[in-house]
Amino acid sequence: MSHRKIVVALGGNAILSTDPSAQAQEAALVETARYLVKLIQNGDELIITHGNGPQVGNLLLQHLKANSEKNPAFPLDSLVAMTEGSIGFWLQNALENALVDANIEKSVASVVTQVIVDKDDPAFADPSKPIGPFYSEEEAKAESEKTGATFKEDAGRGWRKVVASPKPIGIKEINSIRTLLNDGQIVIAAGGGGIPVIENENGYLDGVEAVIDKDFASQLLAELVEADVFIVLTGVDYVYINYNKPNQERLERVTVSQLQEYIKQGQFAPGSMLPKVEAAIDFVTHHPAGKAVITSLSNLGALIESESGTIIVKN
Repeated sequence: MSHRKIVVALGGNAILSTDPSAQAQEAALVETARYLVKLIQNGDELIITHGNGPQVGNLLLQHLKANSEKNPAFPLDSLVAMTEGSIGFWLQNALENALVDANIEKSVASVVTQVIVDKDDPAFADPSKPIGPFYSEEEAKAESEKTGATFKEDAGRGWRKVVASPKPIGIKEINSIRTLLNDGQIVIAAGGGGIPVIENENGYLDGVEAVIDKDFASQLLAELVEADVFIVLTGVDYVYINYNKPNQERLERVTVSQLQEYIKQGQFAPGSMLPKVEAAIDFVTHHPAGKAVITSLSNLGALIESESGTIIVKN
């Protein structure tokens, strides 16, 4: 049995399918937890992060719909915190039950995580992070005229609202996360990229209207806990170049320099596979002893047995 420290970043498909109800998302996480327990059975220590794009977008719509003087809509940072709490609960509960089924005695803790960003980050002047549901071009234009929000096309899948996505530079609760991890607990942290906060001149932290990319927040978390492996879960078993073309090729073991060349060629879709690849590059660059893996949830068993998936190493 291995005893590796692993950070697993769950993709949105591990939580939300076509049914956005709480019951459906809880059911999806029950299935997700069964896969994650395989890593625990393998003797690994686990930190789990997750996305929240569709959930925070839906919650934002609910708040805007009910917005009134007596029931005002909450700002985006508070909505991120709310979804971090709800998804954290669903995942924590699903993992605890999966551990019972596997006869493993282990505690699970969710940490509502404040992630520090730079108040001068250029992202605040150029919103780019998609949140919420997909719209047709006509629906997006109508919604933009009505609310003043910015919409952009997302990887050919439709139009989504976009907000600022500053890079994470610190994690306020990192010492608490390390303490839980050192105690042998499974930790759920930095959900949805964490709650974006900026540090003021007096040292106080204030929430800001933004969404941090969960892949970059997960990478920073993996770096700060000195993880052995950083796993980014997505909808495919491997990263591909020339994706969906006749000369499509899957990447199995790849170096940072090779990936950087593929990025220059425009091989990876912004807002989709590109941030996952960039986060993997950053992790192995800053932590050369570690390795990063991009694969699917259903491929976790094969990853444990035979290092299946796209494995990114420094050299």
